[in-house]
Amino acid sequence: MEPPNISEAEWPVMETLWDASPLTASEVAKALGPAHGWADNTIRTMLTRLVNKGAIEIREVAGSPKQFAPVVVRDDCVRAESESFLKRIFRGSSKPLLLHFSRDASLTPEEVRELKRFLDESIRSTDSH
Repeated sequence: MEPPNISEAEWPVMETLWDASPLTASEVAKALGPAHGWADNTIRTMLTRLVNKGAIEIREVAGSPKQFAPVVVRDDCVRAESESFLKRIFRGSSKPLLLHFSRDASLTPEEVRELKRFLDESIRSTDSH
């Protein structure tokens, strides 16, 4: 199943729920409100949208407020978002993306070594198939 399209504004809500869940709407608002300046109603609207998209579910316990929990895996959503970004911005080609980041990103020497290790492993993996 393809992960739902999560908007830029909805990502902080999802990150909060991936970090700790289930949470009530008030708990999500408490976690996000100060950093984002969002009203409780804004967060409740985003929670409703995420439920409608199938990204989160409502858990109801008698006598307690509704709780929200993710039903999609973060890595699956990151992968789908990355593929969408690659298609939109780099016409689906990884090479221009990597070239862009290698030239324009402020990578530390350790990050460069890690990226090189990853690329070397990718070559070995491809060669062994």
